[in-house]
Amino acid sequence: MAAVGRFLAAVTLAAALSPGTGTDQVPVLAWSTESSLWAPDAAPPVGRILTAEQLSSYLKPALDRGPKTVLLFLQDKLSVEDFTVYGAPYGNKQENAFSNLQKALETSPSSLVLPAVDWHATSSLLSSLQQQTGKRPLYVHQLTIHELRLNASVPSLLVVHLPYTSSSIMMPAKEALTGNDNIIGEVLQTLKSEGVPFLAILTASRPSKITQDGPMMVLGPSRQLLASRDEGESEARGSYPPLAYNQTEDKACILFWAAGIHISKGGTPVDLTNRTFGPGAIVDVGSSTCENETATLVLEYDNIEKLGRVRIVFKMSNRLYKVSGKWWFTLDQVEVYLDNDRASFNVTQVYAPAMYSYHCKRVAQDEVASSILPWSSSTRLWDVIFDDFQIQGFGVKGMHFSYASDCAGFFTPAIWMGLLTTLLMVFILTYGLHMITNLKTMDHFDDPKGPSISVPQTE
Repeated sequence: MAAVGRFLAAVTLAAALSPGTGTDQVPVLAWSTESSLWAPDAAPPVGRILTAEQLSSYLKPALDRGPKTVLLFLQDKLSVEDFTVYGAPYGNKQENAFSNLQKALETSPSSLVLPAVDWHATSSLLSSLQQQTGKRPLYVHQLTIHELRLNASVPSLLVVHLPYTSSSIMMPAKEALTGNDNIIGEVLQTLKSEGVPFLAILTASRPSKITQDGPMMVLGPSRQLLASRDEGESEARGSYPPLAYNQTEDKACILFWAAGIHISKGGTPVDLTNRTFGPGAIVDVGSSTCENETATLVLEYDNIEKLGRVRIVFKMSNRLYKVSGKWWFTLDQVEVYLDNDRASFNVTQVYAPAMYSYHCKRVAQDEVASSILPWSSSTRLWDVIFDDFQIQGFGVKGMHFSYASDCAGFFTPAIWMGLLTTLLMVFILTYGLHMITNLKTMDHFDDPKGPSISVPQTE
């Protein structure tokens, strides 16, 4: 049976039979480019939770005889239920959050699956690997790993941190797991292309809590990180897919989406949403361009009522910042043409990591949008509004947005209200303490034992 089949069978039984499933254990997956590192029956019986010593004994043969390059994918949270809920090994790959991981297990000469390991053991796995390899861990990123010069004969311990959040406010669990799986695929592909033999280990520091009743739903349009889309998400964001500019017939290089597009100059804004997305779209994106460091999305409309010919241009750039060692993309300029009239907005607040998309609830030239499209005297008559705006000009894979960098500020009205209320209570408490410490007693009291006052009586 293939490694994936053994793994899914093991995790399913582990979820049903192991005590405390999902609360005190995490899975550990290991695979290597070299064969015969583990016996076919090396996996423990289903239902047994391995301790730190037992985990070390299972990994020891691969560390002793396997490749010198050890690659640890360390996720914040992971449980066996993640694989049973979000994995679809024999179905559509779009519904499977672990397609790259399953492919790695299927094609690796040696693999080991430990469905249930005490999370205290996995949280200290990095220090244990450091002791066994004699090397300090080197934290790497999927975008910079190709810059490393690895020597197959020299031991090295590489660590790739995989974030995970189960909060539907920040990111749906399936979205996060899919993104982490894409990171795993990119790192493995880089090592294979350079011909570096390796031993890879995937685990987490703590178990996650999986709760799912029915289909996964996305709550609200804000902070929707569109690594994948399902029916619930389509209903939440709209019934139409994002607008894509394809540099080739089968590969998109720019994605754009908005819940509403309204443009005008000195009049009532005209809605261009249905003309841009869905079956009634008439927009032309043929003038758009894609390069490694620059991208331009051009939306052209003909014969729009009250406006005539409309042209909207988004100019983006992709730069490497040496301080952080990462590529970031920025939306530098937005230009709007109405026949012979032109409005140009020099944008400074739209940026995100190169592999991410950018999302904002509202992008417009007004105070509500926090001047994302900066106001100027030359554009004061223009109304340019994008509701639920999302764009990605680099690192596009398929027809789905990557993780989104959101424009939402940290200090929301609720946070400001809480801060002001706290300051008011602190002021009242300080004033009360000040009054108590300044109380003074009377300097003189009447002596009750003194002579009483006598009033003479006259006849």
